[in-house]
Amino acid sequence: MEEDDETSNVVPPWVELEYASTFTHLSKSSSESLTTKFTNQLASDGQAGAFCHESERLGGSLDKVCLLDPKAEKELSPEDGEGRFEWFLFGVCDDPPRDRTAELRVMGFPRRHLGPTQMTTDTALGVTKRVVQDKVPLDQIPYIDHPTIKFNAKESVEMPFKYIAENGQPLLPPGMRELLFEDMNKGFDF
Repeated sequence: MEEDDETSNVVPPWVELEYASTFTHLSKSSSESLTTKFTNQLASDGQAGAFCHESERLGGSLDKVCLLDPKAEKELSPEDGEGRFEWFLFGVCDDPPRDRTAELRVMGFPRRHLGPTQMTTDTALGVTKRVVQDKVPLDQIPYIDHPTIKFNAKESVEMPFKYIAENGQPLLPPGMRELLFEDMNKGFDF
């Protein structure tokens, strides 16, 4: 659901960090750019691979695709990972929320929610993994809502999302803290 331009292979850095897993429905140039980036980065980090698909179809029936939608009536549960769903389609996280998931909602996917507070895409992916693979109920995962990321005694940024808590800190993708600090120090053009 990110903007994609066939003539450009520029993907914003935060997208690379948050989405370092699976991408579908990409332009050829975006797919090639991300595949190269993640192949090099993940191979050196020893992490699981990333997959980019230009097609919007990965196979399987619509009933096996779960749309994670903040407006869904049911919350995601461990039972949803016991063969109920094969694919999880993540809605769009915005601040402020613009309900861009509505574009996917009309397609008729079965839907689940991850709670009332918005999460970043990588957090939603981590929560989904814990619920459906590790069988941890949604309400037993430790969270931090709207954390303040402190860089030093005078510089910090408050994040408008919910994160998985790890050792009392928000779990961020590798490199995100540095990107936040870099973005915070950029000037404003008026």
